[in-house]
Amino acid sequence: MLSSCRHRLHLDRFDPAAAGLVESLGVRQRRDAALAYREQVRARLAAAAPDLVQIDPELSVAQRAAATLAACAAGADRIWGGLLPSDPTTGRRGGAELLLRDTAHGGYRPVIVVNHKVTDPIGDGAPPASRASTSSVFDWDPQPDHDRKVRPQQRDQLRLSHVYRMLQDQGLASPAAVGGVIGYGSDRVLVHDLTPVLPEYDRRLADRLAVARGQLRTEPSRVGECRDCSWWPRCSARLTELRDVSLVAPGSRADVLRAVEVRTVDELARYTGAAPPDWQYGAFDETVVTARAWLAGIPLIRRVERVAVHRADVEVDVDLESYQEHGAYLWGALYQDRYLPFVTWDPLPTADEGRSFAEFWTWLIGVRQRTHAAGRTFAAYCYSRTAEDRWMYASARRFAGRAGVPDEAEVRAFVDGPDWVDMYQAVNDQFICPQGKGLKKVAPVAGFAWRDPEAGGEASMQWYRAAVGYAGPDDPGQRRRLLEYNEDDVRATRRLREWMSEQADISVPFAGDLGPPS
Repeated sequence: MLSSCRHRLHLDRFDPAAAGLVESLGVRQRRDAALAYREQVRARLAAAAPDLVQIDPELSVAQRAAATLAACAAGADRIWGGLLPSDPTTGRRGGAELLLRDTAHGGYRPVIVVNHKVTDPIGDGAPPASRASTSSVFDWDPQPDHDRKVRPQQRDQLRLSHVYRMLQDQGLASPAAVGGVIGYGSDRVLVHDLTPVLPEYDRRLADRLAVARGQLRTEPSRVGECRDCSWWPRCSARLTELRDVSLVAPGSRADVLRAVEVRTVDELARYTGAAPPDWQYGAFDETVVTARAWLAGIPLIRRVERVAVHRADVEVDVDLESYQEHGAYLWGALYQDRYLPFVTWDPLPTADEGRSFAEFWTWLIGVRQRTHAAGRTFAAYCYSRTAEDRWMYASARRFAGRAGVPDEAEVRAFVDGPDWVDMYQAVNDQFICPQGKGLKKVAPVAGFAWRDPEAGGEASMQWYRAAVGYAGPDDPGQRRRLLEYNEDDVRATRRLREWMSEQADISVPFAGDLGPPS
C-alpha cells in the first residue's frame, strides 16, 4: 500500500466497481511465484533449524496474531509466518515471514522473503559504501559483504519499517532499528538500517490513511504501476479527456510540471523558457517536443539530422527468453534469414540451461571468428542489452567449467567490444519516442508486425508455464508459440535496423522542425 498509487487506493476503497475488477495476468503470476518461493525458503529453514516456530497459516487472523505473541512471550529464537495484532488507530496490520530474536538486547528483528534479487555481484574496485551488509539467518552477525552490492528496493525497506513499527506497538522491537531481506537465490539476509527510512514510512502511512478514510482527494496520474493496474482503462480515458501532462511526462515528472502550473499536454507543448527549477529528468526541451508530437499523433521524432546505425558484413540478431529469476531457457538468433533457437524445455531451474547456453555461445563466437578470419566485419544485435548481458554473466558463473561455457572475462570482452550492438541505445540516442521506446512500440513504425496479437513479456510467462508443464502436461503448441514470438523479436530488430539505415531520415520528422502548436 505504501509504495502503490494513491488514486488506486482511493478507487479500491470507495468505488463500487472494485468488486468486479479482474486481476491482471502479470500480477497474478508474480504473486503465485512469490508464494512458491517463500515456501521454498520456509522448507529450507525448517530443515536446517528444528527450533523454528511456525505459525499455522490456516488459523484465523486473530488466532495467528495470538500464536505469534505467545511464541514471542516464550522467547522463541525464530518465528515463521508471524502475524501481529492489527491497530485500528494507526491502521497498521500485517507481519513478516520471519521474526528473529535479538538475543543480546531483547525484542525481535523483522526479516521478509521476496521473489526478486536484492543484491548484485560487485567488482573488487567498488567503493566500500556500495557494499551490502549481510548476515546468516541462523547467527545474526551483519558484516560488510565484499562480493555483493545493494539493489535499491525502497518497497522492501518500507515493508520492514511497517513491521518494525508494529513490533514497537507491542513492545517487541529490537532496540536496533534494523531488518533483513532474503531475496531470490540467496541463502543470506541483506541487512537494512531502518533509521533513515522510518520518517518517510511514517509520512507515507499518514498520507495513505488519510486517503483510505476519504480525508484526501486523489486524481489519476500516469505512473509505472499503471501497466498492471486493472483501473488503467478508466484512468487512461480520464487522463486523455483532460489531456493530462502525465500522459507524456509520467511519474514524478508530472509533479514537477504541475508545481509550475503546467497541467496539460497542451500547456507543456506551448512551454518556452528555462526548465522548471526541480527538473532532473534529462533535456527538458525534449519533453516539450514529446508533448508536441503527442498532440500531432507522431510516434517518433528525430533528434539528429541524419540517422545512423552500425552495420557489418555479417549480422546476427539475438533475443533471449527467461522465466522470472529462474533462468534463461531460450537464446534465439537470426542469421542469413534463418532463425536458430538454442533452447531447453526442461522446467527451470535446470542444469540443461547450461547446455543450451553453451551451444548458443559456441555457435555465436564461431560465426564471429570465421567472419573475422575471412577479413570481414561482424556484428551481433539485441534490443536493450541489459537482459542479455545479465544472463550471459549469470550463465558463465552458474555453469562455469562446463564444455562450451565461457568464463566471465570472455563474456566481458564480448559485451564491452564493438561487435555487440544495442539497438535500443541506437533508438534512444537518435529518436524521441512519445509512445515509448520498447521494441513493440518502435518496430511497428518501421513496418513490422508480430504474428501473435498477444505477444508480450507477461503473456510469454504464461505460455512458458504451459510449455514445460508446470501445472500439468507440457503443451507443444505453447512451445511453438514461444519460438514464433522469439523469432518475431529478432526479425523486428533486423527490420528496425534496416529501416533506420534506409528510410528513417525521410519518414521521421526532425525535432527542430516541430514548433509549438498554433
